[in-house]
Amino acid sequence: MKTLGYYNGKFGELDEMTIPMNDRVCWFGDGVYDAGPARNYKIFAIDEHVDRFFNSAGLLDIVMPVTKQELKDLLQEMVNKMDTGDLFVYYQVTRGTGIRNHIFTEGPGNLWIMLKPATIGDCKAPIKLITCEDTRFFHCNIKTLNLIPSCVAATKAEKAGCQEAVLYRPGGRVTECAHSNVSIIKDGKFVTAPTDNLILPGIARAHLIKACKKLEIPVSETAFTLEDLFAAEEVIVSSSSKLCMHAVEIDGKPVGGKQPELLEKLRAEVIGEFESATEA
Repeated sequence: MKTLGYYNGKFGELDEMTIPMNDRVCWFGDGVYDAGPARNYKIFAIDEHVDRFFNSAGLLDIVMPVTKQELKDLLQEMVNKMDTGDLFVYYQVTRGTGIRNHIFTEGPGNLWIMLKPATIGDCKAPIKLITCEDTRFFHCNIKTLNLIPSCVAATKAEKAGCQEAVLYRPGGRVTECAHSNVSIIKDGKFVTAPTDNLILPGIARAHLIKACKKLEIPVSETAFTLEDLFAAEEVIVSSSSKLCMHAVEIDGKPVGGKQPELLEKLRAEVIGEFESATEA
């Protein structure tokens, strides 16, 4: 199959799938999601993604309709049905189905899955960024479906000819990007925001930290500012589909380019780990 969707036991091509109007996602965006890449029919870092998915659901008291193992088995079953093994594997759970009411619907949630062809690039090409004030709510550690502020920021970036938007809070603290984590190299150290309620604990971010420890690069999980961002030796943007990108421009100003060898070591390590874990 070219694409594949799933909704509460029903399978089909994505453009053939439908959902009930009373699914709470339609009224409130009431749900959480997770996603990651597959290569050669192998889903990368599946345990980490599923753990985060269940954690997000638990933080919002959403009752999961499957166990972790049942979900992993279902995802792999669906991946095996596809025409290609290089995929974007997305899954979400909404709270349930019921007449619109602010009070939570009782019972298990509705499980959605989407598969579409996608490949992980080598992340060698540099990117350009813009900055935007972070106007999201204070539960950014939960991977909810309420992404309008992120969509607005991502669209602003695209209109400016850039690939991502770096978000910051009042006072200048950098949090993350519209749909990625952002980290910096400062004084030869990998600096990344702490996993508090203002950022999503990114899986790629965790693998970058793991790579740093393997390469004996110091790591500091501490908040940093816009001033730190613009003065950084390197600016690194990471997500599950783009594991280690580097920025050369923010708001039209040049950034980074001061630690190219260290940057290349990090990029090669995380890409190498992904390729090794998903070998045919």
